[in-house]
Amino acid sequence: MDPNTHRGPEEHGEQGGPAVPPTPAFGGAQSGSAERARVVRLVAGRYLVTVNPVDGSEIEPCPPGERPEAPGRLDPGERVAAALAAAPPLPPGPTGIAGPETALEERTEDTERLVRLLSRGRSVRVTGPSGSGRTRLLDAVATACGDLAPDGVIRLSGYHRTSADLLYALFAAVYRAPQHRPDRPEMLRMVAEIGAIVVLDDLEFGGAALDELLDATPECAFLIAATPDVAAPSAGSHLEEVFLGGIGRGGCGRLLERAVDRPLTDDEEAWAADLWFESEGLPLRFVQAAALLRQYDRTQAGPGALDDGYGLFPEDGTDEPAADPAKSPEAALPSLGEAAAPAALLASRLTEAARETLRFAVALGGELPHQAHLPALTQDTHADAALGELLACGLLTPAGGHYRLAVTVQEQLTAAGYADGAAGRAHTVAQHYAWWAGHPSVSPERAAAESDVVLAAMGVLTGSRESGHASAAVLLARTAAPAFAAALHWSAWERTLRHGQEAARLAGEVAEEAYFHHELGVLALCTGSLDRARAELEASIGLRGVLSDRNGAVAGRRALALVTDRTRADSAAAATTALPTAAAFAGRPGTAKTPATPFDTASTAKLDKPRAERAAATLVARSAAATAGTTTGVPAVTGSGDGTGKGVRRVFGGARRNVVAAGAGALLAAVLGTVVTIGATGGDDDPHNDKVNTEQTTDDGEDSDLPAEQSATDTGQPPTGSGTSQPGTAGQPDRPSPSASGPSASGSPSDPATGSPDPTADPTRPTGRPTTPTGRPTRPTHPPTDEPSGPTPTEEPTDPSPSDTAPTEKPTQKPTSGSPSASGPLPSGPSASGTSGTAPSGGSPSDGTATSSGTGSSPAA
Repeated sequence: MDPNTHRGPEEHGEQGGPAVPPTPAFGGAQSGSAERARVVRLVAGRYLVTVNPVDGSEIEPCPPGERPEAPGRLDPGERVAAALAAAPPLPPGPTGIAGPETALEERTEDTERLVRLLSRGRSVRVTGPSGSGRTRLLDAVATACGDLAPDGVIRLSGYHRTSADLLYALFAAVYRAPQHRPDRPEMLRMVAEIGAIVVLDDLEFGGAALDELLDATPECAFLIAATPDVAAPSAGSHLEEVFLGGIGRGGCGRLLERAVDRPLTDDEEAWAADLWFESEGLPLRFVQAAALLRQYDRTQAGPGALDDGYGLFPEDGTDEPAADPAKSPEAALPSLGEAAAPAALLASRLTEAARETLRFAVALGGELPHQAHLPALTQDTHADAALGELLACGLLTPAGGHYRLAVTVQEQLTAAGYADGAAGRAHTVAQHYAWWAGHPSVSPERAAAESDVVLAAMGVLTGSRESGHASAAVLLARTAAPAFAAALHWSAWERTLRHGQEAARLAGEVAEEAYFHHELGVLALCTGSLDRARAELEASIGLRGVLSDRNGAVAGRRALALVTDRTRADSAAAATTALPTAAAFAGRPGTAKTPATPFDTASTAKLDKPRAERAAATLVARSAAATAGTTTGVPAVTGSGDGTGKGVRRVFGGARRNVVAAGAGALLAAVLGTVVTIGATGGDDDPHNDKVNTEQTTDDGEDSDLPAEQSATDTGQPPTGSGTSQPGTAGQPDRPSPSASGPSASGSPSDPATGSPDPTADPTRPTGRPTTPTGRPTRPTHPPTDEPSGPTPTEEPTDPSPSDTAPTEKPTQKPTSGSPSASGPLPSGPSASGTSGTAPSGGSPSDGTATSSGTGSSPAA
């Protein structure tokens, strides 16, 4: 028994068996399937995939020993054999198609124009409605362009194909790569070297997808045929547009005469003229009209001329000549309405096997099974001859490697009742193909040629709610999916898995649903869709965990580990490829360099000085000590110590999280530096704020008299030096500068919070309290003593100035409670220099506070 030919009545159940064997062999769940299951190992990009119909596919990194050889080009003989295998099958028997074997009508000018454009390397898109003869025109142009390109003419079909499918089909038509599916970059590299004229029929996409196809094949010229409802190409595709319409009235008349092989009568010419006006001259309508005239001639020949299915012999066996329809004026021609929708009338005059074949095609959404399967489906040993009848009537049209119902035929037959029992016929088709696709003698390539029929049957059964239909769809998907995968027809593999997963969910078959999820995850990993692969594999592992399927869960985890590894590798590759790009821009002549650290250019220049490095290190250490009570675990980002900032660059040379950590550390260092600066210039408030001493003033209720800066603490330690002159008093070594809490140099008081001038305060009004000195000179005139003699200033030396050379006396001890500063606030008047709050005392300047001379007195009112 050979399921490839289906010859012999014993193969279809007439003798000793049912027509549809219930037990599958390829990947089915029935007993004995593991013994005959085919395990195929193929290389997909960087992975080695083992297609196991029983336990599911396994994927692993391809070992070096399993790497296939570089694909080689097919020789001319192999190219011809591959083209014949991809073409639609020829009908058996004496009945054939009369119309397509003849020359085209009124298409000579279009053919010459297309050949001329293709010879110049231009790509052309032929747009025309269904039935306008696009496929016949493409055949004529392909025959005329056979020697124009180095790789000849390549015929492809865009029926239910995507751009990626067509690119891989083009690769398979030129290169020899058994059990090898290269990854997309390698495939694009090899396809770019193909120089051929690609004839692409039934294209179903346009726009960006079409641009992708054209850009990947720069050495190819495309001749594309599409219907007007397909998306138009983009403006930058540079495709020549050729619009194909109907033919003229005279051409339609000549087409009818050649089809019926006789001249037309006057009534038939008038009938053809009306049909031409109604059909707008579409050739397919006149092919169907010619079939009506042939049937009309046979009905006039005798009552039993159609009984044998071929119209060759009368029923009674007599040799009476057939009547000439031209001499029978009383015979009525089909009406114009019947000629406009002739499918039901044509089907009614066909054989029973042909009509049953039409019912199966309607049940499958217009897809016609291969003629070798028709005897088993229709229970008629001669049903394979029905293909010739249907083609002669114009009810079928080629679509890739098979046939489907012509345009509007599906709707016409459905209205005539041919869709009754469609779900049952789809169920029969599913059972038959589940047995056939799993047979060991059926190659994966032969099974992939029937993918459109298999997918149509699964689609019908998945949408059906009749009992057993969902389970039949699961069985068909489980059997056909490994065959499609082994044949490298991965778009059909994916759609089959989708149908199977949905059918398993509806049927409640959890184990099969987990299998389909696993296969979808393996497929997504092979194609580079990592997120989808992770989702599918996690769903499969979860379902198999519920079923306690240990082996399946282990296989899923292995595949999931590959997904994780590839995700990490892609992330690392993206991070490493992004950094050299920035470095190239930074090192390009004439381009401003971007600092390698988050600091500005001035700060980076300061880091080059060793003294500045030590100061920065001290600042960071003091910041950490100042914030030890509130902040812990602060990461420090330091340089390499050579002043070049290489240590910071090494942080950014890592992963993305290192960049984020470095930025956070730099921001934290800036914040800590600000805190330390504020803490160095200001101090904590005296808890005994109800007393007034020489280091802190009291609040008299006026907002303008609050000091902007105060001494940090009163530790009682000896001072380390004298006060420091402020920038506003540079060049005045004979007297200390006023404190930061007093009025500004411009004569206006300052706001205690911001240090800005307070417009509401009177510069001539006394502050009513003494203020503390704000600094010491940078060069102390004498070393400090060991015994405490006064309050300890907490400010550190700031920017030294050569002009601050005048020494001052060290402050004395705190005044006692009987001193004027302790009894209440003292007024301070404006100084001779225009600064408020200062008055001469003992020939030295004073700002109303206890000066560094240690007198502890203020000028009296």
